[in-house]
Amino acid sequence: MIRQESVNQIWEAGRNGDPFALTIMGLWQYEGSIINQNVQNGVAILSQVAQNVIWAHDVLSFINSNPNVYDVSNNYVISGQATQQMGEALQNNNVFAMTALGDLYYRGKNGPQNKQVAVHYIQTAAQMGCLWAQDLLQEIAETEQAPAQNYDHIFKNEAEDSRRWWLNKETIDNIRNGKKNGSVPQQDNPPQPPIQDTGMDSVAELNKLIGLKRVKQEIMSLRNFVTVQQQRKEQGMKTISVSYHCVFSGCPGTGKTTVARIVAGIYKELGILKKGHLVEVQRSDLVAEYVGQTAPKTNAKIDEALDGVLFIDEAYTLSTGGMNDFGPEAINTLLKRMEDDRDRLVVILAGYSDEIKQFINSNPGLESRFNRYIHFDDYTDEELIDIFAYNLRNAQYKITKDAYDAVYQIIKEKVANKDSRFGNARYVRNLFEKIIQKQSDRLALLGGRATREQLSIITIDDVNV
Repeated sequence: MIRQESVNQIWEAGRNGDPFALTIMGLWQYEGSIINQNVQNGVAILSQVAQNVIWAHDVLSFINSNPNVYDVSNNYVISGQATQQMGEALQNNNVFAMTALGDLYYRGKNGPQNKQVAVHYIQTAAQMGCLWAQDLLQEIAETEQAPAQNYDHIFKNEAEDSRRWWLNKETIDNIRNGKKNGSVPQQDNPPQPPIQDTGMDSVAELNKLIGLKRVKQEIMSLRNFVTVQQQRKEQGMKTISVSYHCVFSGCPGTGKTTVARIVAGIYKELGILKKGHLVEVQRSDLVAEYVGQTAPKTNAKIDEALDGVLFIDEAYTLSTGGMNDFGPEAINTLLKRMEDDRDRLVVILAGYSDEIKQFINSNPGLESRFNRYIHFDDYTDEELIDIFAYNLRNAQYKITKDAYDAVYQIIKEKVANKDSRFGNARYVRNLFEKIIQKQSDRLALLGGRATREQLSIITIDDVNV
């Protein structure tokens, strides 16, 4: 239970400019679990500090991607950069960063749960006068159902006896009564934050995407396989070679390019690629009009993609140009470079499901190199309205309830009657832009006298596009 005086202490620190105190209050106001909920104020506070506090940026990104999820603390994943920044702040004795970091370690939100490190940070902050940290110590003791005089079993199986410390009722009472030394023996070498999972940032970015449940599972499965094989290699064990090339199939607007960029980041973090950048191309970027120009043109794009990922959208168009087309030359050039630069180049082919499969199956060279297919399902109507809401928040717009309901109905009808070429998120983006254009036309009639609120609000009149 967080006491009112603890909330007041954080508020006061926030008013005095402490960015981590502000982040805490913004999060709590948005969630409404500790203090009265005020979603708009919570987002406003987080937006205020997000440019300087990576933790606030992570929280705000999750909120933008999941506008209907208010239990942020139990659902988002904090990035490695945010944890590092909080670690730097606690070195400067920021008790709110120290307590927040301890809370994250205890709940396992920034990597594997580590109760020993968690309680060390929270206990230190409590001894420095942080009331929130004192409350968390009490909660931990109650959660662990520790005996009244001895909480040492909290750390069982986590550290040898010589590295444990006692957390008992006397300790908590001493801390709350202002006795900073209490009965807690201080460690000569306090635990440092564990090294972060190298793939945490890209994985967090993947998890923030709306929908794509099956895609996320496939990407994580690939990442897990690569990680385990690397661990086996480090232990001198035999490993199974894996092709890092992928085929992304599905309709337009389902997130294939975005996920390809994240995969490039994961490959970099795993040490597979040095740069981990994405070079996106289509047929016109690879195939020339005259004899002798296609190979140099294709090689130039491949050179640009070295140490990263070459993403070829609608790749099957390379083989649909007829007898005198130079698409096959681009394919042959690509296959040769994939072999010559196999340690520096990853290729992801993308396109409609049937066409991309026929394209790969028609060429033995492609078929032997691309055996990992990841299908991107169409978004549901609920996911598409979430994407629309994300576009609103990202562009700093608000919408009336009747307008929101009207947009949802438009999307539901479109999904119910979609064809095989439905644009998914692209359709929602186009719809959003049409609505914004309609609002602009309406506000133009005011002759430049629109208020800030009017400039922000989407009404039912704007939805009739």
